Amino acid sequence: MSENAMDVVVVGGGHAGLEAAAAAARLGLQVALVTLQAAAVGRMSCNPAIGGIGKGQLAREIDALGGWMGLITDAAGIQFRMLNTSKGRAVQSPRAQCDRKGYERVAQEMVAAQAGLTVVEGEVVDLLWAGAPRRCAGVVLADGRQIAAQAVILTTGTFLNGVLHTGLTTIPGGRAGEAGAARLGASLRALGFPTASMKTGTPPRLAADSVDYTVMLEQQGDAQPLPFSFLTDALLQPQISCWQTTTTTKTQDIVRENLHLAPMYAGRIEGKGPRYCPSLEDKVVRFAERHAHNIFLEPEGYDSELLYANGISTSLPLAVQQQFVRTCVGMENARIVQAGYAVEYTHVAPRCLLRTLEARDFPGLYLAGQICGTSGYEEAAAQGLMAGLNAALAIQGKAPLVLGRHQAYIGVLIDDLVVSDPSEPYRMFTSRAEHRLLLRQDNADIRLTAIAAAVGASSAERDRRVENRVLAMAQMRARLESMAIPGEPQHGGPKRTLLDIFKRPQDGGWQKVLELAPQLQALGMPQRDWESLEADVMYAGYAKRQQAWVERGAAREETLIPSSFVYQQVRGLGAEAVHTLTASRPATLGAAGRLAGVTPADIALLEITLVKAARRIAAAEEL
Repeated sequence: MSENAMDVVVVGGGHAGLEAAAAAARLGLQVALVTLQAAAVGRMSCNPAIGGIGKGQLAREIDALGGWMGLITDAAGIQFRMLNTSKGRAVQSPRAQCDRKGYERVAQEMVAAQAGLTVVEGEVVDLLWAGAPRRCAGVVLADGRQIAAQAVILTTGTFLNGVLHTGLTTIPGGRAGEAGAARLGASLRALGFPTASMKTGTPPRLAADSVDYTVMLEQQGDAQPLPFSFLTDALLQPQISCWQTTTTTKTQDIVRENLHLAPMYAGRIEGKGPRYCPSLEDKVVRFAERHAHNIFLEPEGYDSELLYANGISTSLPLAVQQQFVRTCVGMENARIVQAGYAVEYTHVAPRCLLRTLEARDFPGLYLAGQICGTSGYEEAAAQGLMAGLNAALAIQGKAPLVLGRHQAYIGVLIDDLVVSDPSEPYRMFTSRAEHRLLLRQDNADIRLTAIAAAVGASSAERDRRVENRVLAMAQMRARLESMAIPGEPQHGGPKRTLLDIFKRPQDGGWQKVLELAPQLQALGMPQRDWESLEADVMYAGYAKRQQAWVERGAAREETLIPSSFVYQQVRGLGAEAVHTLTASRPATLGAAGRLAGVTPADIALLEITLVKAARRIAAAEEL
């Protein structure tokens, strides 16, 4: 195909666009990735880190489904840590600090090597439409070029009507040094998409040689780091440390004295920022009783001279930033290389999307990433992956791929977005997943790779590895179940086996098993498989109950609500429920039950109405 005729056009080269384009190309389609700068594809605009609480689970699921994020992270990571290790396995999450330039370089190398994927530089300003009923048929670029396509995926990040704020100074743009995309935003509003503003921000970047590390707390990587990708056997690159310090009361005083110069407090920003990742200005106001706030100084690469000052995101004027930074512990001589700033941008309310991420009223048009109201590389990449797969599957005339909340954190993410319509930037947490005991980061490949293989999104190597892993763990489980614990006295009941050690954390876990039966080490099962097997046994009872809960709720999840359903006709349905359901138009009864303002009583009435309607239709068909 020529550049002006593609199967899929992806608009935006960030983490959502990268995964969307790669996913569609892996399914054999011709894909154009349209970006303002080809050299910025895969750029880490904010902190150069992947993973974290809840986010690590998303990153591993993306990998299990054939995505690229895990592979890029393993190649570009400079520090790997497992978070929440003092808690249960279900909430443990991997995190990696990355080399910013290295991540970008590896991403672009993978794009160049992917068959069927073409990068096009330019700004998309409008969409093409064709057919009856009307479908999205391509894009129009600012220079007049047109690219025809059967599907378009918008992954514009913070660039849609993006405005950068530093103090009371504002300039249009999606991130520092890069222009925004105002005309496309106007096109979407003209189509009637529900839009609103959101805000995010970054901290200042500091010169690495200008801080005193001796008064800070060193944070080292794990001694045995866990790769993000299930295709990576080991991480051999050296790890470097991050550093923890704090603000002081003087820091708070300077911020307080200059709040009138902060664009949010001066009324210059209307968009709502992330409550879970507040700016320093917000921390000082909301947590006035606190005398210090944590700062994490994170290197931006092996050879980088920059430190990312995580924890002091700000949009105060540069002069004020210079003042307060030097009041922080160990930062008395710190030099700011790049000032922190806030970004205000337009997002589209995701209630207008199907769970495939296709626009409900605009067939052929898909949205993914921060344009849907999310925050974070991992949330964006997960959406991009699913949008790319579903666009390709639709073009090929195949059934869509929709993951349930019990199947993946990705299913939770997309369901939350299209059902609850976030009013602030959405971030994934383990607490959002009600079935998190089933959705551990270590079993993402076992849960999801077969699903990817079924739609052609996996690879022979990935499929082989999962099959071998499942077989090896099953064989080890059977072996442990047949081996009594050596030297343990018997008290009338059946002898406990080595597998029983996994059932009680106080018994010592897999390390104790290898201590009692050192001959098992010769079988070569890797640590991550031992940990997964231990977790499977430990959580077996809880997992069984959760699975039963999933099965009981399956009927509601599968009960479809017609898109034309008139909620006002349901007698007894609350006014708030009518308003919410009409605006959100949930696809299933299960999705309706998760909407704010919709009570169990409302769901019961709705279920009765749907059952009666189904019976009437069945009776009419019999006649």
